[in-house]
Amino acid sequence: MSKKIQAIRGMNDLLPKDSNLWLAMEGVINKLLISYGYKNIRTPIVEKTETFTRAIGAVTDIVEKEMYTWQDLGGDSLTLRPEGTAGCVRLMIEHNLPREGIQKVFYQGPMFRHERPQKGRYRQFHQVGVEIFGATEAKIDAELIAMTAQLWQRLELKNVTLEVNSLGSNETRKEYRELLYTYFSKHKSELDEDSLRRLEANPLRILDSKNGDMATLIANAPKMIDHLDEDSAKHFAEFTGYLDCLGIRYTVNPRLVRGLDYYNRTVFEWISSDLGAQGTICAGGRYDGLVEQMGGKPTPGVGFAMGLERLMLLISEQSESLTQQAPSLYFVALGEQAQQASMRVCNDIHQELPNVVVINDIGMGSLKSQMKKADKSNTDFALILGEEEINNNQISIKPLKGQGEQQLIALEGIIAHLQEIL
Repeated sequence: MSKKIQAIRGMNDLLPKDSNLWLAMEGVINKLLISYGYKNIRTPIVEKTETFTRAIGAVTDIVEKEMYTWQDLGGDSLTLRPEGTAGCVRLMIEHNLPREGIQKVFYQGPMFRHERPQKGRYRQFHQVGVEIFGATEAKIDAELIAMTAQLWQRLELKNVTLEVNSLGSNETRKEYRELLYTYFSKHKSELDEDSLRRLEANPLRILDSKNGDMATLIANAPKMIDHLDEDSAKHFAEFTGYLDCLGIRYTVNPRLVRGLDYYNRTVFEWISSDLGAQGTICAGGRYDGLVEQMGGKPTPGVGFAMGLERLMLLISEQSESLTQQAPSLYFVALGEQAQQASMRVCNDIHQELPNVVVINDIGMGSLKSQMKKADKSNTDFALILGEEEINNNQISIKPLKGQGEQQLIALEGIIAHLQEIL
């Protein structure tokens, strides 16, 4: 007997029972982003490996350990995208879009990282990313925060907090790296293997360590927020000033550096206390040098990405409106005339009541077998058309969840009646 075929570890199927909630969540996100003036883009799942190594940074967990990379038949090194910003920047450069003015875009789709699967964190995972190119002011950074705060309200999420920091300019980051190098060099005996390697390549990465044994050492390290250049300090003050004006609560976390090398100035994370230690649901910041770093003309950029699997975990527990099922009907028809009539009535319902789910039985079985399927369908009402109903130009409506008695009404009044009871 052959071995049963299964999905790859950490790469999961979306089952029919979960699809409505996913679609509802994506609909809320898309509607909000469009209302803020963002345009949707779509980039390939596969890019040249160089796209990510140049953008993300060679001394990062993603590039060093987690990317799915291979050589194609032509000898090119290709990679399944581990994140969305690098491909978005490549798109901007290739199509020269920043010359047309400020670009506000968003994208969604699967990303791939070879890491240990855990709840809400998989090897194939889905993100929505938002990026703005051509805007330098702190006002747009604050708009991203305001927009995500609006999103948590619309998704009815609770216990979500905001952490912010500034990484300063590229020049001050170089000076700050020297401070960190000097500090951590004095404590080499306390560094783990990854941190010793990062000490030489990029000591900033040590601040992102998840090793609990190093927590005190990292907490006592020099803080970037205390060594900002004048322009970055002014930018951060303006950014937090907008947040104060909007009444958005936040915490300044001086150890927040993000896991990618391209960030400068503003960085932020939205964190849920209901997801355990890995509670980040949305994160991003400013990357003013990335477009030039990848071969384009100097163009400021800022953006964020949110993990949809983690949002789904929260929504399924916390959101009452999104988890509510749409009104639904199951159509039972007996005989050829009733089958044809059911098609006409279903068509009218779809046209007049577009938010109602209608399942028209296609098994052509007996009344008993069709009603058995109707009972299992978890719909609100069964619509029943048989020979007697057709002859009398009527239709039966039977509640399937215990609310009320079965009724017999005129067929031409079905739309108005459904509007009353659904």
